[in-house]
Amino acid sequence: MLILISPAKTLDYQSPLTTSRYTLPELLDNSQQLIHEARKLTPPQISTLMRISDKLAGINAARFHDWQPDFTPENARQAILAFKGDVYTGLQAETFSEDDFDFAQQHLRMLSGLYGVLRPLDLMQPYRLEMGIRLENARGKDLYQFWGDIITNKLNEALAAQGDNVVINLASDEYFKSVKPKKLNAEIIKPVFLDEKNGKFKIISFYAKKARGLMSRFIIENRLTKPEQLTGFNSEGYFFDEDSSSNGELVFKRYEQR
Repeated sequence: MLILISPAKTLDYQSPLTTSRYTLPELLDNSQQLIHEARKLTPPQISTLMRISDKLAGINAARFHDWQPDFTPENARQAILAFKGDVYTGLQAETFSEDDFDFAQQHLRMLSGLYGVLRPLDLMQPYRLEMGIRLENARGKDLYQFWGDIITNKLNEALAAQGDNVVINLASDEYFKSVKPKKLNAEIIKPVFLDEKNGKFKIISFYAKKARGLMSRFIIENRLTKPEQLTGFNSEGYFFDEDSSSNGELVFKRYEQR
């Protein structure tokens, strides 16, 4: 079973590390090509392209400039400990045991605009390059054209290595669009998280993102390897709703806190 999650815009390179083990990203040759393209952009161009403030644009221009092909614990940190968005608040990887990291390394993948696919312990230098950004490159008009089948092929390698054919899609639509489902040698299961608001259940972005992290943690902590085991997920008040679920979609609901 392979779990897919999105990266985060917020990064943490200050907190103490909870493991000293690391691996290197497997698609760095591709990353280097994207850095070459990104370095051509001025801070104002970055600001427009990414729809971010001038200050953030300056920070990210500096990150592109400072990026080096040689990754060390001094200039990079493990991806699962560097990302700090809502998904990662739910995941709480900073509390993982070494055994948890081992299981995650085999079963969890983070999709990335710059790195393609990251394993949890892959070192990552700081960056911001969302998958949906229209960064022109030698392979096309955007990052989807740049990555082509590369991400899908890498996921197929991971599935083959564990002798499995199930993907748990906990990534956002923006990121999962970089995967070619028809070329993926797997059954795709998509958990959906609905929160009650004024008597109706709907997807509330902040809660749904955190729930994706909670589900990832639930799978890792309990060493789950079969999709039917996911229905036992009950973190922070969520429960499985079989009637609302279908073949490829597992629906979890949570009542409004009163």
